[in-house]
Amino acid sequence: MTDPLRLRPEELARGTRIAFRVVVDAAALAQHFADAILAEYQAAKGSGRPTPTFIVPIGPVGQYDLLAARCIAERISLHDLTLIGMDEYLTPAGDRIAEDHPLSFRRHIRAHLTELMPPGTTPRIVFPDPDDLHAIPALIARNGGVDVCFAGVGIAGHLAFNEPPEPGDAMDLGAFAALPTRIQRLSRETRTINAVTATRGAMDLIPACAVTVGMKEILGARKLRLYLNRPWQTAILRKLLHGPVTPAVPASLVQLHEDCAITVTEEVTRMPEPVLA
Repeated sequence: MTDPLRLRPEELARGTRIAFRVVVDAAALAQHFADAILAEYQAAKGSGRPTPTFIVPIGPVGQYDLLAARCIAERISLHDLTLIGMDEYLTPAGDRIAEDHPLSFRRHIRAHLTELMPPGTTPRIVFPDPDDLHAIPALIARNGGVDVCFAGVGIAGHLAFNEPPEPGDAMDLGAFAALPTRIQRLSRETRTINAVTATRGAMDLIPACAVTVGMKEILGARKLRLYLNRPWQTAILRKLLHGPVTPAVPASLVQLHEDCAITVTEEVTRMPEPVLA
């Protein structure tokens, strides 16, 4: 197998059955993401789904403001759409961080989507609860499954906060794919890159644990739609598309899904070549 890190941008779409799209920049990606949410909602409604249900990330960001603006401009109501937030940081005591915390994902989707839309038109927003880990799987079952799971990808390949096993911890592929909604300790890699993007490098301000939907819920969605817009995703993009399917790269499991598409910015397709800045 060719080392995936050696694949040039023009080679990324070759030899994979995952649909692959490149957009010019983060603004274009956010617009594509917002339009995709609305298109998938309308498709689900058109197929007779009474309660369309999506799993959604906070990261990338920007899409929810655009979605709200389009719904307002076109007078579209999302009142019967359920959005399951992928994950949320936890306090040292194991509770979800306060919703008014600057790093709260619940706060973000409220401020950038539901508070922007007229009353009665907003989607239902639900996040995993560390005190009731069965609530999300039960909700998914009641709603007849997840129509689409939208996701970003972490630097070590996580989807939601499904981290790869620590070095030396063995886990077979089937067991990893079956991981449910749970509390997850964050890897050092995740806390480091999240500190770079969210706290100006203050890793101590990034919580050590989170509650997350599981690989089971993600891979069980009828469709997977991934969005990558960070320059540090050049390597993980190549590994998830063309590397081995392994728990060591959680996002590589999307290769096994029947309906997966990935949209990335042009910057993410660039070669991960070493350079001293």
